[in-house]
Amino acid sequence: MGFLNKMMGILKPATAKDLEDETVSKYRAAKTVFQFKVFLKRMVRDSLLLLIGLLSAGFGLKGFLLPTEFVDGGATGISLLINQTLGIPLPLLLIVINIPFIVLGYFQLGSAFVIKTSIAILGLATAVALIPYPVITNDKLLVAIFGGFFLGMGIGLAVRGGGVLDGTEVLAIFISRRTILTIGDVILLINIFIFSIAAYLLGIEVAMYSVLTYLSASKTLDFIIEGIEEFNGVTIISPKNHEIATMITEKIGRGITMYKGIRGYGKRGVNTSDMDILFTVVTRLEISRLQAEIEAIDPHAFVVMTSIKDTKGGMIKKRPLK
Repeated sequence: MGFLNKMMGILKPATAKDLEDETVSKYRAAKTVFQFKVFLKRMVRDSLLLLIGLLSAGFGLKGFLLPTEFVDGGATGISLLINQTLGIPLPLLLIVINIPFIVLGYFQLGSAFVIKTSIAILGLATAVALIPYPVITNDKLLVAIFGGFFLGMGIGLAVRGGGVLDGTEVLAIFISRRTILTIGDVILLINIFIFSIAAYLLGIEVAMYSVLTYLSASKTLDFIIEGIEEFNGVTIISPKNHEIATMITEKIGRGITMYKGIRGYGKRGVNTSDMDILFTVVTRLEISRLQAEIEAIDPHAFVVMTSIKDTKGGMIKKRPLK
């Protein structure tokens, strides 16, 4: 009888609830597969960025800065300074100096950050210890510029990959949350201290070249993190918003977002009528053209522009113009 009842359960027509449960099950399975693919893609991307970053930073250190006894800012600069004065191996210093910052990062940014940062710093120390990077030049100016460039590129790529190669930014975040100082203020104070010690121990000239190295690394870091294109968010308020929206999509080739707003106080006094507000994202090279096109449609339009460091999703790439 048990076997017969089981067979009858298989053969009976599926109910609406059975179909709904099956649909939900398929959806969950598809969602799980999709999330795994996204996670895997992200992990591969982050791993490649960290690998390229640590190799680039190692090249900047061993191929440029170490032979000329220049230093940089942050934890890397402290490691270089101790190496130049006490002769302790740089790979060991890179690990030891960053340990307190990694521990602090666990409480500030979580375990995922700590894992990636630990792997990146260990990888950098290993690269400096084992890879025979060639010494490119002995020209001090070129060493300062290009040593800083490769070091900054390495740190920037590591940040893009979700980790850091220099832990002083973690300390800066920690201090900024508890004082009136910004992250930039804390990093500046740390680096002033490092370069002052370098001037005392290594000489004024070496310290000056080290400052140039830091500036080169800092600018390269900003360039890598913020991207090649600098985007600007543009908010446009105009009674001719639909005409301006058509111009942005058809002439400029950019996407737009319209959201509802209510007029407030302006040149004509108080006005509480409804209106559509436009928002678009363009590169800095398109700002001038966009302003000219808006002025041709409505010279009295209210336009607000803000700098955007990075963008994700949406229609950032220009669509093909007709």
